Parts: sequence; structure tokens; C-alpha cells
Amino acid sequence: MSVLAACSQAADPADAVSVAQARDAHQSGAAVLIDIREPHEHAQGVAAGARLLPMSQLAQRLTEVPTDPSKPVYLICATQNRSRASLQALRERGGYGHVRFVSGGMTGWVRQGFPTVSPAGKM
Repeated sequence: MSVLAACSQAADPADAVSVAQARDAHQSGAAVLIDIREPHEHAQGVAAGARLLPMSQLAQRLTEVPTDPSKPVYLICATQNRSRASLQALRERGGYGHVRFVSGGMTGWVRQGFPTVSPAGKM
């Protein structure tokens, strides 16, 4: 069964974090940032230390999404559409109440002037 089923429910505002909140929590080690954009998008730059897990591979690599509820996981894509859909799909599976999506995505990250780096390692 695919993790990414069509989601018709509207996202709860509590499911979103701002770009600044995501950056601060990620940099301090308080949260895990997972970039779900595709490899050709990662090549444009990623947040330093973000885990790269393309949405197209999420169902096959689900075990790479941390399940410890004491450490938030923030999903980021280009704008927020795919990260929000991925969040809802994860929630439908159960056990992912600690996952949120980054409102504004990497577009907002760059717009805020936050740094990006070239991706390292394989995806």
C-alpha cells in the first residue's frame, strides 16, 4: 500500500511550522528536518544537515522517518503542498503525531535568506 494516498482533508494549522521555527529547531538539534523534494530539486540546494528522502521513495523508505515522539520531524518540500500531503498520509498510517510540515517550504527558506548547501551522499 502506498504511503501517499490522496488526501482530501484540510490541514490543521497546528500541523504547520514556520520556516524560521523549522530552521531554529533543526539547527539546535531539537527536530529532524526531512527534505522530501526529488533529487533534481535537491541539486538546487538543501538545508545543511537535512535528511534527503524524496517523496517518490517515501513508501519504500518509511523506516527512515524517525518514530520517536519526543523529537519532532519537519517535512519540507518546495512550497508545502507535497510535505502537507505526505504528513497527512503518514498520519493516516498512525504513529506519526510528532511530524509537521514546513509552511512555505524551501521557497520560503531561500526567501528568508537562510543558507543552503549542495546535497551530500546518495539519495
